[in-house]
Amino acid sequence: MTAGEGWLASRGLLRRRRVRTDCLVGVRWSDGVSLRLVLRDLDGARVEVDPRVLIANPRLWHLLDAGARSSLGRGTLLCGATALRQLSERIDRETAHPRSTRAGIRRRPEGVGPGRRP
Repeated sequence: MTAGEGWLASRGLLRRRRVRTDCLVGVRWSDGVSLRLVLRDLDGARVEVDPRVLIANPRLWHLLDAGARSSLGRGTLLCGATALRQLSERIDRETAHPRSTRAGIRRRPEGVGPGRRP
């Protein structure tokens, strides 16, 4: 996967696919065996993205998110705000957890805190 301001591309075995993230019309989750985010732009171009790639590469996620926000602002993105929100929440969850444990911060079980017994 590669991306720049306003576009995202994937390279497969036979060809390269590219969508304009600033002109998205739809974003949805695929119905296949492996979970993929399917992006479609005004020109009909389509790219499938494995969410793990976006989790592993915050810069890539930032470029996709910025383009999708631009599409929302322009009014082209008619379907997909929920899928993008779900992905954003997943990325926040999965990227925040490793950082907090690396820093020595552990989440306390609910109901346990200073002055309370587990």
